[in-house]
Amino acid sequence: MAAIISDKFRIFNAKQFLESLSETPSTNMYFFVGRPQPWKAYLEVYSKSSTNFTVGNEVFVGTYGSTAFRATVSAVYDGALLLTDVFGSNGINSVPPTGSTLLETADGGSNTTLATATTGVYRYGTEDIPPLPLDNQREKMSLYDEIIAAKRITTDLARTVIRRYNWDVVANPFFDMWKPDYSATPAGGGQVGKQTATNVSAIADAKFYVMNTNYEVFKCLYNGQSPANPNGVNASEEPSTSGGNYNSSTGIYTETTGGLYIWKYVYTIPTDDVLKFLSSDFMPIVLASESTRQAVEALVVDGSLDVAVIEDAGSNFTDGTVYTSVKGDGTGGVVELTISGGAITAASVWSRGSGYSYANVLLGNGNLFSDSALTSAVATPANATGAIEIVLPPQGGHGSDMELELNGKRVMTNIRLTYAEGSGDFPVDNDFRRIGIIKDPLLTATNAAATESTYSGLKAIKVNLNGGSGDYVPDERITQTVTGGTAYGTVVSWVLDSGSTTSGVLKYIQTNDAHTDQGIVRDFESNGSNAVSGGQSSAAGVVDTAYNTGGAVLPLLGHTFTSGLSPSEIKNNSGDVIYVENRRLITRAPDQIEDIKLVIEF
Repeated sequence: MAAIISDKFRIFNAKQFLESLSETPSTNMYFFVGRPQPWKAYLEVYSKSSTNFTVGNEVFVGTYGSTAFRATVSAVYDGALLLTDVFGSNGINSVPPTGSTLLETADGGSNTTLATATTGVYRYGTEDIPPLPLDNQREKMSLYDEIIAAKRITTDLARTVIRRYNWDVVANPFFDMWKPDYSATPAGGGQVGKQTATNVSAIADAKFYVMNTNYEVFKCLYNGQSPANPNGVNASEEPSTSGGNYNSSTGIYTETTGGLYIWKYVYTIPTDDVLKFLSSDFMPIVLASESTRQAVEALVVDGSLDVAVIEDAGSNFTDGTVYTSVKGDGTGGVVELTISGGAITAASVWSRGSGYSYANVLLGNGNLFSDSALTSAVATPANATGAIEIVLPPQGGHGSDMELELNGKRVMTNIRLTYAEGSGDFPVDNDFRRIGIIKDPLLTATNAAATESTYSGLKAIKVNLNGGSGDYVPDERITQTVTGGTAYGTVVSWVLDSGSTTSGVLKYIQTNDAHTDQGIVRDFESNGSNAVSGGQSSAAGVVDTAYNTGGAVLPLLGHTFTSGLSPSEIKNNSGDVIYVENRRLITRAPDQIEDIKLVIEF
């Protein structure tokens, strides 16, 4: 069955995303950062031998000297290994087949009687080559475990964007003209396609608009196409609303230098949008409430005509200037023709008319007139030939729907992370490697919808360090003896209270691959006796069980504490993850601001 998902569908989805940010009730979209720990190869293992794997030893499949897979153990978990220095016949992409026997050696393969296991799911990643995200439920749950913080996306933080084309006669000397009938030749047949002047087969891919040096955006309605120049000519004059050949009543700018290009003004990008949403590759479409866009929309006449193109100059016409009406389902369209040497040498729209969804120009006898009022007929010789194409506007007219006309199928969010904003929700003493968007997350404490500006995705402990203890360090493993076993976590942030050298807030993550004890991720407990100890540092401290926030005691570093403990504000696995991107590390600092431009293509 022949079918197609059109660009209009993608544009619709992009519009819906933006509209959802301001609807009542609104959809709550949150940009998040996560993954504080380094990227390493992750290998599930099961059916392990009684001998434990050892950090620093090598593991391999097959014969050590000719193995297709070999790596060094970086960390050992209950049901998985973290690996570095992956080696094999396929280089960094070497993969141990699921169900293979994994052997360990400490001496280059001479002794392989150490730990063994059967291999499960393998996932490769390094700090230079992060793994691609997976679109499944397990990945989603793991992603929540590693969220550091989230910031709500509001209408002032998102715009529809399109590819950027600057006025630059060196980089962009030539433009496509807007036409309604570009298409590819379908693989299944049915018609022959029609390409633009720059050899693309869809208006969505065409270079038919430009941003001038004053951040004014114009659409190219005509690029000089003619029988002599079937693909048009180079542009010679920067379009501008301040130029003498700009018609403010129609928004049309016509070149005077070459007298060829015709441009339609559509909007001006305001300074705030330039700063937030203009990148080297993309430029924003302004909001519907922006004044220049509204002024353009006020001029729109549905089905009005702007461009007439000479398809065939013909011959045997009577020289002079003549006029003809545009035939179709609209009214009032008139075309002016210049005839010299019996051929049509120029064609332009004299009267734009309105209401046209199809349009034709007839040149036979009885259709040409010497006056624009079409009252004085001019005879057309019987042997005269020629053809004029009327370029129809988009539905609604040029400027009636910017997103549709300019193929706005992408949305850019610009998220600025300012120091430890959100009263400390975004820590500045660690880094992150993942960004994304969550739709409608819930709160852990109340199960209500998240609506505030920022939230912490980390768990936290109010800690009093033991005398002589050092400070916790980011990315180290922490432990505490708890009911039933041991609680494990990885430090994301350690911040001392103002004026204190022993009391502070310890923020951490817990994941079900790295922090299980006998198959369970155990919670840290409000216990004033059992220390929370750092595996890399000498830090050891106890939970401040008397510390509570609420009433006169305000949240601390974005967290509300009960008996010295605070869960993640974002409920695990709530809402929908609609976008995720794994990146190389982005380091934060107390005096640093990050501007993160995220472009989503629908």
